Amino acid sequence: MQNNRSPKNENNTDRNRAAAWWSRALASGIAGALCIMLPANAAVADVENPLLPKNLSPWGMFLNADIVVKAVMIGLAIASLVTWTIWLAKTVELRMAMRRVRRRLAMLESGGHLADVARACDGDRDAVAQLVLSTAREAQLSDGIVDDGFKERVALRLERVEAAMIRQVSRGTGILATIGATAPFVGLFGTVWGIMNAFIGISESHTTNLAVVAPGIAEALLTTAIGLVAAIPAVVIYNHLARVIGGYKALLGDASAQLLLMISRGYHASAARLRAAE
Repeated sequence: MQNNRSPKNENNTDRNRAAAWWSRALASGIAGALCIMLPANAAVADVENPLLPKNLSPWGMFLNADIVVKAVMIGLAIASLVTWTIWLAKTVELRMAMRRVRRRLAMLESGGHLADVARACDGDRDAVAQLVLSTAREAQLSDGIVDDGFKERVALRLERVEAAMIRQVSRGTGILATIGATAPFVGLFGTVWGIMNAFIGISESHTTNLAVVAPGIAEALLTTAIGLVAAIPAVVIYNHLARVIGGYKALLGDASAQLLLMISRGYHASAARLRAAE
């Protein structure tokens, strides 16, 4: 029998067989890779869903935190709010008080008699008005007798009024000192509690994968950060208010000195009148 197959047809057949073999090999390789990759991805997905929160923002970490850590965070946030509220209230109060003291001090430095100054301050409740009215009250109780004993009694009254006014403007600043001293330790307590819970989670999951403990550690460190955010402004604001209150106390001291000078001038005027009468 004569062979009708030509060399050209044989070459085409070989090329077709080679292409079919490479296609089967490529398909087998892709299928094998998918078989290897899909179970691993599925296992990662199974681990991510129950153990790793997808939202690691500060708000998300707060929502996923333990109840004790949440309570610590809320307490520190309230402490920070109290700090800024005291700062605003005391800034306004001290600014108004300093303005009134300077105005009264200018009136005392302009001279005049104690009776005239007392009439100008009658009915007012600011610090210098209380100093003036207390001095006038002592003058009334002493029947107008201005001597060394009168000056000592006035100095004692002025000292007590000054202390009362300083206590009044200092109310609330002790809370700032308390927040500044305790907030870092409260935040540290929340951090220790959160890390403890993270390690308990590692023990229960029977894995040493860092991805399991990372969210809990992040929540714990967030508590420390909130503690510092609450403590640092409290310390700075407390020191600032202490300096302002010190300046306010110095102005009250100047007002008391002006009142003592006014009394001294009245004492010398009375003595001069007595010598003239003699």
